[in-house]
Amino acid sequence: MRCLPRFDPASSWNSESTSFRYWKIRDYAYAYWSGHTTPSIVAEHVISAVEECKNMVPQIPLMISFDAEEIRKQAAASTQRFKEGNPLSNLDGIFMAVKDDIDCYPYPSKGGTTWLHDTRPVKQDGVAVSRLRSCGVIFIGKATMHELGMGDTGLNPHHGTPRNPHDPLRYTGGSSSGSAAIVAAGICPAALGSDGGGSIRIPASLCGIVGLKTTYGRTDMTGCVCGFGTVEAIGPMASSVDDVMLVHAAMLGSSPAEKISLRPPIPCLPNLSSNESSIASFRMRLGKYTEWFNDVNSPDVSGVCGNVLTSLSEMHGCEIVEITIPELQQMRLVNVVSYGSESLCSLVPECQKGEFQKLALDSRINMTIFKSFTASDYVAAQRLRRRLMYFHMEIFKKVDIIVTPTTGMTAPIIHPNALSCGESDLEVTGNLMKFVVTANVLGFPAISIPVGYDKQGLPIGLQLIGQPWAEATIIRLASAIEKRWSEHKKKPVIYFDVLKGK
Repeated sequence: MRCLPRFDPASSWNSESTSFRYWKIRDYAYAYWSGHTTPSIVAEHVISAVEECKNMVPQIPLMISFDAEEIRKQAAASTQRFKEGNPLSNLDGIFMAVKDDIDCYPYPSKGGTTWLHDTRPVKQDGVAVSRLRSCGVIFIGKATMHELGMGDTGLNPHHGTPRNPHDPLRYTGGSSSGSAAIVAAGICPAALGSDGGGSIRIPASLCGIVGLKTTYGRTDMTGCVCGFGTVEAIGPMASSVDDVMLVHAAMLGSSPAEKISLRPPIPCLPNLSSNESSIASFRMRLGKYTEWFNDVNSPDVSGVCGNVLTSLSEMHGCEIVEITIPELQQMRLVNVVSYGSESLCSLVPECQKGEFQKLALDSRINMTIFKSFTASDYVAAQRLRRRLMYFHMEIFKKVDIIVTPTTGMTAPIIHPNALSCGESDLEVTGNLMKFVVTANVLGFPAISIPVGYDKQGLPIGLQLIGQPWAEATIIRLASAIEKRWSEHKKKPVIYFDVLKGK
């Protein structure tokens, strides 16, 4: 908490400002401590909001597993702790959703399917969930996701497709679709997602929130079921950089095996509490590969993101360094072969039992492609990873952070005919995943931060990619950018004020 910027929740709570802003975790903590509300009261507002979304036309199914009585039970325990003056932490009473591929007892982990939970019962929380629960976090259940994490739109014909709170006719992005929509709609201040191919950063960008993908091995993946292996990380999604950092700090910590094999440095957080955290106080070198940066479906995306870089350079003294990143097409192939082979490996027994036929059509297409990969393909991909890592570490000798748009387009339109069977649109996939896979293939930390809107009012995200273990560096710059570009945040079309119950 001492690392966070100065913040006066009392003034925010009493403010009569008409401009929109999301409630932060510290707003919730202040409201509980001051007696303005209790976790039990907020729980009723959260439950009502989730139910209301299910009854909207069109429906907005946010949760796969949801138990109102379980939420009330957790909230009552938190309310009692505040009444006694003994909350577990500053996260006590904070409501969070968990992506459906992360274990959160007593809910099943279906991975967005209709059958995965039958093959793997959940007996305890995943490590990341357990760490947050020990801080008093109230988990509202399992958020909707793209089936098996094998898609970037969030489409799910089995459990329903979440709608983008900024435009219900558009996708949230995937695969952490429900997690992003829940935060963007104000129902929870934060949520957990997993990222094997941009699955945190894509929906964060499309829904106008913040999403952090940590360095591979920074957070213990025990209890994550979809099996993207060496390209995946669990990470926080929230409406602000402050809240992403709080959740990240509470859940981080490598597994014992990764501590031995990866030897991660001691985690550190940036000090955002003083003037030294301002952009002007440090001269960051920001790498921009212009040809890649401008390779977007919508000029609004590169225009808005480019304006941010121009301002960082002209007004705040950051140095924009022109870089060239070789073999980007090979990077995409390495990502597909790596996560495809590793996810298929984890699902082989189920696929041999005939569960393949229960998948949506787009998932079957992906699984069929993955089955075509050979052991030689996988080995070749890993050799390429080493080569690509060398190129990037040479680039990081010249720059501190690589900057790109998060996605090459804003939220795509939902085609009604796709809702019942799935959709495979490689053009959309290419535009959504264009900039994100580098961090997965090479294990780098990356964060998506909202920086503006296109002409249709759809959010645009900027991505910051850091060196291994450099979460503090990208969080520091993301916080400074947020201070500068969050003044004109738009209220989503679908939004619930669960803290004040409006």
